[in-house]
Amino acid sequence: MSRWAPRVRALLCALCASVVQFLPITTVAAQALPRVIIETDLGDIEVEIDTVHAPLTGANFLRYVDLGFYRFGRFHRTVRADNQPDSKVKIAVVQAGLDSLRVRDFPPIKLERTSVTKLRHVDGTISMARDGPDTATSDFFICVGDQSALDFGGKRNPDGQGFAAFGRVMLGMDVVRRINAAPAKGQALAPAVRIVNIVRKAA
Repeated sequence: MSRWAPRVRALLCALCASVVQFLPITTVAAQALPRVIIETDLGDIEVEIDTVHAPLTGANFLRYVDLGFYRFGRFHRTVRADNQPDSKVKIAVVQAGLDSLRVRDFPPIKLERTSVTKLRHVDGTISMARDGPDTATSDFFICVGDQSALDFGGKRNPDGQGFAAFGRVMLGMDVVRRINAAPAKGQALAPAVRIVNIVRKAA
């Protein structure tokens, strides 16, 4: 064996380590995140689903999407400053769900708390609606503005467990804001905003 072989091998290992060190790690994760298009009567909303940080919640949502369960669903609720007079902690969101006369929910999933996922309820965050912990099924909501009261430890829900954020709006926040401002009876949109379908965005 040549006396230069060990030195060449060591030089190559050092070079490889340097290349790996400077690779954009976030690029790999970003490329792996699926996106969906929420098609509504008021326009389209493009959402990135964070299956890396919220794998259980993301997979649950995508299961409904892939089976076409959100087709003919609707945005049925808007929460804003003028329609929550009895709430000490104010929020702003729009909530949507499937057509319960056409399809049924799967069993509820465990709550992926923001204290674990490190995701936050900021402007454009998509998250799961729920009653008690571990009760979320298919209804989801989108934040209008930053809503820290919906994170783990937040005071919007008395149990303090927060809600399961699992993605964010990439395009179409103008549509979300239009839905949030639409006519409502209390918090019920009147009429509801129809979801034509939710489909995965082609790669």
